[in-house]
Amino acid sequence: MSAAGAGAPAPSARTFLARANPLSKLAAAVFLTLAVLITVDWVSAAVVLTAELALLPLLHIRPGTLVRRIWPLLVAALIGAWGTALLAEKTGTVLIDAGPMVFTSGSLAAGIAIGLRGLAIALPGIYLLATTDPTDLADALAQKLRLPHRFVLGALAAMRLVGLLVEEWRTLGLARHARGAGPDAGGAARLRGFAGQSLALLVQAIRRATRLATAMEARGFGAAERSWARTSTYSRIDAVIFGAGLAVSAAAVAAAVTAGTFNFILT
Repeated sequence: MSAAGAGAPAPSARTFLARANPLSKLAAAVFLTLAVLITVDWVSAAVVLTAELALLPLLHIRPGTLVRRIWPLLVAALIGAWGTALLAEKTGTVLIDAGPMVFTSGSLAAGIAIGLRGLAIALPGIYLLATTDPTDLADALAQKLRLPHRFVLGALAAMRLVGLLVEEWRTLGLARHARGAGPDAGGAARLRGFAGQSLALLVQAIRRATRLATAMEARGFGAAERSWARTSTYSRIDAVIFGAGLAVSAAAVAAAVTAGTFNFILT
């Protein structure tokens, strides 16, 4: 197991969230996601998002660094909020009436709800990835949830190769630039170059996956029974994280019901 997981830096063991079992963090993330998914309103999403942002110091990640990592999510949330506010049912007071662009208090609330929901759903996954070593997650899935170890180890190997694919894409781009196919090429040439570079990366990925699968089979990774280098265990930290996720989820739903904004997704 350790051989498959070697080569990538693990999250700092000094952080509170990094010491927790991945399954407790995954359960908390599921609770938070469900609390936001079952209702379309800005109150529950705001409660969950506020709680998630309050956990930022536990990640030892600066706000600026987090923004640089998730800026595509921020852009997507803004686009979703704008589109929803523009196309949602026009209820309440008219705030802006500029020809085809009409915004009312009801449509604006719907847009804000969609934007906040998107961020509240995305952040738990970001936190989970930032504080979880893939090897620990694979150990927990195989030992605690009893998932098939062939699937778990295959997924772990794939996760370890993501960074390598990014590096190979950069190398292929530099090679193309060295041959004169730089960014100054025309639109059609750049499109053909992108397609060719993507095909070359796909071929390299398939070849590497084939070699890795053969090597793993030769080392007994497909055996019916196997031992594990590390034992996945629970601690008091996991109880705290599990309880916090459940409490925040319940508080978000209760706040939406109290504020009268609770809007069940299926109604």
